[in-house]
Amino acid sequence: MISIEISWIGFACVFGGALLGMFLRAALPEHHLSAESRDIIKLWMGLVGTISAFVLGLLIASAMGSFNTQRSELTQMSTNIILLDGVLAQYGPETKEARGLLRRTVAAAHDRIWLKKGSQSSEEPGAGWSKLLYEIIKVPGPKNDAQRLIQAQAVSLAFNLAQTRWLMFEQESSRIPRLFLAILLFWVTIIFISFGLFARPNATVIASLFVCALSVSGAVYLILDMDQPFGGLIQVSSAPLRDALAHLGQ
Repeated sequence: MISIEISWIGFACVFGGALLGMFLRAALPEHHLSAESRDIIKLWMGLVGTISAFVLGLLIASAMGSFNTQRSELTQMSTNIILLDGVLAQYGPETKEARGLLRRTVAAAHDRIWLKKGSQSSEEPGAGWSKLLYEIIKVPGPKNDAQRLIQAQAVSLAFNLAQTRWLMFEQESSRIPRLFLAILLFWVTIIFISFGLFARPNATVIASLFVCALSVSGAVYLILDMDQPFGGLIQVSSAPLRDALAHLGQ
């Protein structure tokens, strides 16, 4: 839930900046709010606003890219699982143990990713897939060219599955630098201070600034939540892996 906490901190900073600007408006001498001062401040705030909008769009694109990458990897992994089970079935009854291990490994991966069950050590996420690879290699020697080809294909698929699972595990941690996000919130807070500085305080203005600050914090939440595709409210669907699990053994 760290994404929600950070987004609320961002909301407090941004809306607090607007209220601070209103306080400064009442405290500063009138000549500090002259037309010349307003023009200069608006010019610089326009520059800061442009930079902030660019960085915010960049962060959203980065988070969305991370989300889509994980979703694509999961879909490819689920496809390879179904193919591997079919290939092992074609080899013969000698692969019964390997197919059983495949099913258990897929079920364990599903529980670990979405239900947060099992050990979270850095060693375990790919351990089951490595065991599966060794189990396939240990299958009794092929009796003909067809079985040799099938075993080679099964080993290749199992290797790709282990590689993909480790890749997904390494990508689970957030890739959005917290300092980068803090600087962005600082820029937006400055902009809201300028809004409060030049706006006459009334219910309409305060409500508008409140909604705008809430929108900014919502954008921050989306960035952080999508940057962790398996840990937030917006998650990659487990449907591909569940479908693969349902097809195993058929």
